[in-house]
Amino acid sequence: MSWWLTQRSIGHVVLERDRVGGEWRKRRWDTFCLVTPNWQCDLPGHPYAGDDADGFMVRDEIVAYLEAYAASFDAPVVEGVEATRLRARPEGGFEVRTTAGTLTADQVVLAAGPYQVPMRPRMAERLPAGIVQLHSSEYRNPAQLPPGDVLVVGTGQSGCQIAEDLHLAGRSVHLATGSAPRVARYYRGRDVVAWLSDMGYYSKAVTDFEDADAVRFRVNHYVTGRDGGRDIDLRAFARDGMHLYGRLSDIDGGLLRFAPDLRKNLDGADAVSEGIKDSIDAFIATRGIDAPTEPRYVPVWEPAEEPATLDLAAAGVTGVVWSTGFGRDHRWIELPIFDGRGYPTHLRGVTSCPGLYFLGLPWLHTWGSGRFAGVGADAEHLARQVVAHQHRTVHTGLHWLAGTPYQTSPADDEDWIAPRTVA
Repeated sequence: MSWWLTQRSIGHVVLERDRVGGEWRKRRWDTFCLVTPNWQCDLPGHPYAGDDADGFMVRDEIVAYLEAYAASFDAPVVEGVEATRLRARPEGGFEVRTTAGTLTADQVVLAAGPYQVPMRPRMAERLPAGIVQLHSSEYRNPAQLPPGDVLVVGTGQSGCQIAEDLHLAGRSVHLATGSAPRVARYYRGRDVVAWLSDMGYYSKAVTDFEDADAVRFRVNHYVTGRDGGRDIDLRAFARDGMHLYGRLSDIDGGLLRFAPDLRKNLDGADAVSEGIKDSIDAFIATRGIDAPTEPRYVPVWEPAEEPATLDLAAAGVTGVVWSTGFGRDHRWIELPIFDGRGYPTHLRGVTSCPGLYFLGLPWLHTWGSGRFAGVGADAEHLARQVVAHQHRTVHTGLHWLAGTPYQTSPADDEDWIAPRTVA
């Protein structure tokens, strides 16, 4: 967003409560890497320039990529400042209270993403006191957990990759599965992401689907870029000694109960992966593409039964990693722009409140909206809306600071007179 505003010479400031790339630093484990190839890191004016376009950047490389991006055009980022309250001003524009004072702006772009609050189910409170519990956002490496078996709850991208990380480190892992789909890493000679990109999947608008809300809340497919990229096959984990269960349904002290849906979860994930391959086959055939053939996936393990319970003490489980996702926290935004579920109502990031926008949400406009590959197009669209809004509205009379955009007003050390736009 800042890059596009800079191209249009629109004064703005970017508030960052931590540091550039802070979420990548703080909420990613040591072996974390992208699940999309590096060539998809295509932020405006800053495409991936390394020598491994088909590889997968690890956590520290991602942080370095973002830091270099901000430095490349001298983005007006103010680090260590958190926005704590946003409301409309009677005379027009917005007031933003922050940990460093209050500022005003004609327009505001909310680019804080959808993952503010780590979520654990209430049943976690019923685990025995001696069990070490971590949310996936707190997990860094296997050494954080005491000796013994580990239970991982959830099979989204984080849950599957953390379970693999523990498994590869030699830990005995128990994995409570969910209904998340999976996708193959490679198929018919290419990364599946490359096929899907050529097929237009990442640029298809959410409004092209019959039920946009259902699409927006879909769980991402699990796969990994680790060690050059490979499938994550829970059946292979089980074949190699990992203990798989259905969805965790209840905790009674040290006894855990699971829904009888392990087979359903595994079959459902496989069906999605094979369906994607079907669409790739059809694309290849329709376009007459010369691509190698490849045998289809054959399950390497089937559950002999649906395990109903797990006695933590008997199994030697000493730690639990909750890979149960994140929730949104928009309580600081005092504007009527949310639906009954607390989701921001918008059309491609433009809200019903003039001058207020969202950026970076999954499926904000396309599947690529929440990725390095597609967020730039959404930002360009919003930059055009910012310009149009400026032309429609009367100048508010606010002073525009020269020099650094975060210096305080001489009239009141607690107030900022801000540039036109805050991101």
